[in-house]
Amino acid sequence: MGVLNNLSTLLLLSLLPPALSHVVDRFNPECNEFFLEETTPNLPGILVGGTVHDQNRYKPICQKFKYTKKKVVYETYMFATLYDTTNMIPVFSAYTFTGFGSSEKRPDKWMIEPQLDGGVEPVMSLEDPGVIYTHQAVNQDYDIDGNNKKVNKGHMFPKVFAHQPVNQDSTFTLTNAVPQVKTFNEGSWRTMELEVKKDLKQCLDNTGKPKAYLVTGAVPSKSNTLNNRVNIPDLMWTAYCCYNNKKKWMAKAYWGWNQEELIKKFWNPIPWQSCIKC
Repeated sequence: MGVLNNLSTLLLLSLLPPALSHVVDRFNPECNEFFLEETTPNLPGILVGGTVHDQNRYKPICQKFKYTKKKVVYETYMFATLYDTTNMIPVFSAYTFTGFGSSEKRPDKWMIEPQLDGGVEPVMSLEDPGVIYTHQAVNQDYDIDGNNKKVNKGHMFPKVFAHQPVNQDSTFTLTNAVPQVKTFNEGSWRTMELEVKKDLKQCLDNTGKPKAYLVTGAVPSKSNTLNNRVNIPDLMWTAYCCYNNKKKWMAKAYWGWNQEELIKKFWNPIPWQSCIKC
């Protein structure tokens, strides 16, 4: 119960107002737009007041994506991630919902963050065969041990919540994924995402356009790993806050154990008090 109590506090704090792929020392103005009122969560011992305590381990990433449109090359910040280079999984990804677009084909390969392992390119990219990645998960971790551990790549910022095709493609970076048990990913977690998707249809900004703030994260296990490198988290959580079409603030949060589901189960809503403002 201690973990869940701490998790409830974390999620509440993550959506309270004050009070990259570009690796930075703290979340800077380039990606503050992905946090409610440009204020990052407070995670005791990890991230407080926007500053990372152990900067050798935890890396804020302003997730920058490079794409071409009508022969013009763009580099755009898509969402924000706090990445744990020891466990090789994200602590959380923060992102905004701006409407639903048509679902596009999934990319063949997931990307990585070059700067976590000495690269200089400030955008997410495909793996370099000549580099040994010691601070982040790679596709080979899942290829070698995924079937054995019955896990696949579980999004933090899910493709289904991304608007345009380029936004959807940007979610396929391994710094935005954890080893998620397949039956959980395709079962109750998917059910939860579809439920949240219904709620997000009510979310509007003060101009009437779709807008919501979301944070999705994972709680690492003590010793369960993929390929003897990548932590397989014990549980996953998600939370959102928005101004709805009834001109009231609303917020919800959910968590689920990252374990095999022999029967179809439902997500677990975290006790959440109604709020005038998130």
